[in-house]
Amino acid sequence: MVTTMPVSSRFSRRAAALPLALFVLPALAGCAAFDDMRSGIVVTTNILGDLTRNVVGDEAEVTVLMPPNADPHSFGVSAQQAAELAEAELLVYNGLGLEEGVLRNVEAAEEAGAHGLAVGEGVDPIAYTEGETAGRPDPHFWTDPVRVADAVGLIADEVIAQVGGVDADRIRANAAEYREQVEQVHEETEQRFAAIPAERRSLVTNHHVFGYLAQRYDFTVVGAVIPSGTTLASPSGSDLKSLADAVEEAGVAAVFADSSQPDRLAQVMAEEAGLDIEVAPLFSESLTEEGGGAATYLEMTRHNTAAIVDGLTG
Repeated sequence: MVTTMPVSSRFSRRAAALPLALFVLPALAGCAAFDDMRSGIVVTTNILGDLTRNVVGDEAEVTVLMPPNADPHSFGVSAQQAAELAEAELLVYNGLGLEEGVLRNVEAAEEAGAHGLAVGEGVDPIAYTEGETAGRPDPHFWTDPVRVADAVGLIADEVIAQVGGVDADRIRANAAEYREQVEQVHEETEQRFAAIPAERRSLVTNHHVFGYLAQRYDFTVVGAVIPSGTTLASPSGSDLKSLADAVEEAGVAAVFADSSQPDRLAQVMAEEAGLDIEVAPLFSESLTEEGGGAATYLEMTRHNTAAIVDGLTG
């Protein structure tokens, strides 16, 4: 037996469904149109933020998530910053595992349709050669100005391709001018490092951060107080003892600790080695506020070069 529904009942169900349909259709249309509502550039680290602002100039709004002196390994975004990521036309981030507390937000923004540029992946990254991170990609490419010059070109290309309303010729001109400044810093760095005798070209840092610098300028990385590529790791007693023995054997004159991290571990290592070793601060992970010694990438690089030269020749 076939049962039919009264016309009035069918009408009532259709009427009830109408508001739902009216709600769903605009929502779907909104998803399709969301890309047109995106605006601006969001950058994770302040080092990449400085590069991006030099490339972009006043052609687009650039928002940098990490404040001065932030540790990119431990930094986490606020709800407002997560929303800024999701609404950006272009996301510029380091990648290679650097932004450990931000990566999931970046991935979520990309899944929502934001275009992301992982700069570190495009500058011929190297791998860590020792410690618990051996074999993994090293994200600290900015210690090599030659790779930074390449990064400037990558950023310029993506800004032109992804950000609406920018003057492509102006972006290219900005990038060329800034790249020339970065290349000049590289030449200065080569000249200054040439003053360090070969037998003194050994580096010990608070964690593995200068692999790119060592490769570019012919240094040997003796080791790190924290045998890892992240500041979130901790050394064991055996780690400190092994490093102390290596430092003593190499005759290292100075240990370099990031200025944003306490140098306590480096001091402990020096005491363990029983040697009188200078602990010199470097700006390795983050820029500073104005007047802090490393407010820009160029200032940071020049400061670190001078500190390394002084530490290893003094």
